[in-house]
Amino acid sequence: MQNLGWQEILLILIIILLLFGAKRLPELAKGLGKSMKEFKKATQEAESTFKQALEEEDNKQQSARRENPAPRPVETPKAPESSETTSSETTQR
Repeated sequence: MQNLGWQEILLILIIILLLFGAKRLPELAKGLGKSMKEFKKATQEAESTFKQALEEEDNKQQSARRENPAPRPVETPKAPESSETTSSETTQR
């Protein structure tokens, strides 16, 4: 979608002026401003609620990790290394 140039914006404003008249334009602009303000406020509220829910979920996960830490891997004992004397003794028997 292309950006609007100054000619297109001027044409739109003239059409709006013809449709609504000069007396109603300030009322329309005021209503539009209030609507935009309410929309921004609602958007910020939704965003803060979403962030708060994410933080609560992270806190729950962190507290669950603290209460139930992951089990540590079990180390198996290493077998004694066979020496040459042991292997030579076994062959003589």
